[in-house]
Amino acid sequence: MRHQVSGRKLNRSGAHRQALLRNLATALIRHERIRTTDAKAKELRGVADRLVTLGKQATLHARRRAFDRLRDREAVTKLFEEIAPRFKDRPGGYTRITKIGIRHGDAAPISMIEWTSEAASAKKKPRRRKAAAAEKAAAEQPRKRAAAG
Repeated sequence: MRHQVSGRKLNRSGAHRQALLRNLATALIRHERIRTTDAKAKELRGVADRLVTLGKQATLHARRRAFDRLRDREAVTKLFEEIAPRFKDRPGGYTRITKIGIRHGDAAPISMIEWTSEAASAKKKPRRRKAAAAEKAAAEQPRKRAAAG
């Protein structure tokens, strides 16, 4: 029984799983959006969010801890100078996972994981039915006049 055992094994040994998550995190930092399987994306989410939290601390110790996780100088630099400052006022939830379909070769479910942005996360007000109907009627009126005339 797997009581209180967190994380997915992803059918890999511990060292292979650690290397996989390190490579995925580095790719996410470099490209800011990657496609991978659902299970890998869900595991990567925790790793990436912890790295952003380190980047928000902006101390030498945090930078060294991030380098210990990533082992890539350029990725650490981009994390601390570009990505983490974007989220300085956000308390968490730095990544978004969007399911995009299945892979043709083996029918594995594929997702896209990307950094959230403030503009994209701002929710629009829901439109009222009456307002939507009025807009639709206003759009239809010029068509009716053109057809009648």
